[in-house]
Amino acid sequence: MSNVTASEPPASQGKTLVAKVTDALSGQIGAGHYKPGDRLPSEAQLTQEFGVSRTVVREAIAALRSGGLVEARHGIGVFVLEPAPSTPLPFHGIDLARVSSLIEMLELRTAVEGDAAALAALRRSPAQEEKIAEAFDSFCESAAQGRPTAEPDFNFHLAIAQATNNPRFSEFLQMLGTALIPRRAVSESGEETVLASAELSRLIAEHEAILIAIQDGDEEQARSAMRQHLKNSQVRYRSMLRAAR
Repeated sequence: MSNVTASEPPASQGKTLVAKVTDALSGQIGAGHYKPGDRLPSEAQLTQEFGVSRTVVREAIAALRSGGLVEARHGIGVFVLEPAPSTPLPFHGIDLARVSSLIEMLELRTAVEGDAAALAALRRSPAQEEKIAEAFDSFCESAAQGRPTAEPDFNFHLAIAQATNNPRFSEFLQMLGTALIPRRAVSESGEETVLASAELSRLIAEHEAILIAIQDGDEEQARSAMRQHLKNSQVRYRSMLRAAR
């Protein structure tokens, strides 16, 4: 007998009993003791097994039903259900080793970040403008010293998103995470791919054009510079993937 308690406790402790019986039954289902399609023991059997009242058993079964683990069939009993298929989280089914996924992400970023740069040009505060400039300087310094540039690159784009003063833009970039700057995708080692000097110079020039447009408060030029940067990135990643293969 899985005796949860020897006697019925006060109402405040009764909720704890319900939780214990619920956890015990869900654990048995998860462990395969009761498989999909199996009928759970009757209320009387569960009452005896756990040493609780029928009320506790009924509430525990109700909790399992609410969680989608079981269903009650009138006049027959309570049966274990097939586990519900998990819903994939947004942007977690991305294979950055595939050209198609890379291009999909860059196309999406072009649409979103173009407007983000335009809004940043209009709405940024002096402190936010300084943060964008600092991120750009960090990117340039990493490039000059031969260090990985993906993180400062991300920080540059994130600073622009924050300067829109619409928190949804930065939330969007943070949701994408490593998919935002996918340099590691084209490297078999999993490390960030080192860009050639000429590629880095072009990348720096593109980022600088975005920065200057934002500093000038030029909405259309900021949008255009960001869109051009991300369209050029599509060309770069296609080339890098071909070379890696």
